[in-house]
Amino acid sequence: MSGSIKKAVFPVAGLGTRFLPATKANPKEMLPIVDKPLIQYAAEEAEEAGITELIFITGRNKRSIPDHFDKAYELEAELERKDKRKLLEEIRNVLSPSISCVYIRQPEALGLGHAVLCARPVVGNEPFAVLLADDLIDGGAKGCLAQMVEAYDRHNCGVIAVEPVPPEDTDKYGMVEVQPIEKNLSRIRSIVEKPSPDKAPSNLAVVGRYILPPGIMDLLATTERGAGGEIQLTDGIAALLRRKEILALEFKGKRYDCGSKLGYLQATVEYALKHPELKDDFKAYLRQYIQELPFSGDSVEEPLVSSRAFG
Repeated sequence: MSGSIKKAVFPVAGLGTRFLPATKANPKEMLPIVDKPLIQYAAEEAEEAGITELIFITGRNKRSIPDHFDKAYELEAELERKDKRKLLEEIRNVLSPSISCVYIRQPEALGLGHAVLCARPVVGNEPFAVLLADDLIDGGAKGCLAQMVEAYDRHNCGVIAVEPVPPEDTDKYGMVEVQPIEKNLSRIRSIVEKPSPDKAPSNLAVVGRYILPPGIMDLLATTERGAGGEIQLTDGIAALLRRKEILALEFKGKRYDCGSKLGYLQATVEYALKHPELKDDFKAYLRQYIQELPFSGDSVEEPLVSSRAFG
């Protein structure tokens, strides 16, 4: 699809400490969900939404990200020699030839707001998207960012993806106060970073998808360090709200928090159950495994996970 948003920023400089030691030398964005790394899912979502320029904000030990999107001459030659055509096409089509990639080093780990600010020379005076790769979103027929671009095109203002979260989890997210304007779309009245449950303005949490106007860069350049001693994108958005309208979209689809171990495992299992080559064998394995799980104590109870989940 062609859209009005052509540039997307991917902040990938984080250390991924929750997955150590797996991320000691390997970026968390390169952790695979079945057979594709997280960053590729995010890049494909951006491409589907009409993005043509991917801007990666990187740090040390992130060399494998540009390597993944680069041409691999030796690997291609080996696959071609062995006549592995299907694999050859897969690695040649990680991204469309029409997509360009830009890599910018974030010199210090000063927060998400600072990472976005690092993209300013490339973003210029254009609206742009921001995607956090560890929020893996299965939008079904239409990806989350494509849904957001449609909302942007209708209303010509910034759009942030949100979803309801349990009250006890509000201190893990930026939370928004909203005024509904149409189904699944609201006007943001206020935004606050990681409030305690008693101070949260609603149950709607910001997830890792944004469409922002270029004016956010001026605000981020003057934003002081906030929660965690970092320059928070949420604080820049709060300042932007005093000048411009921003919408909150409750997207259609399912988000997996792959920044957490549990969310990562959930995504791996559920994507494997949809994988065209694996789903039947994997479903049979899970069904057998669940049947073999021990019951609790001496009572006759359901297994920890019901095999009914797998048909």
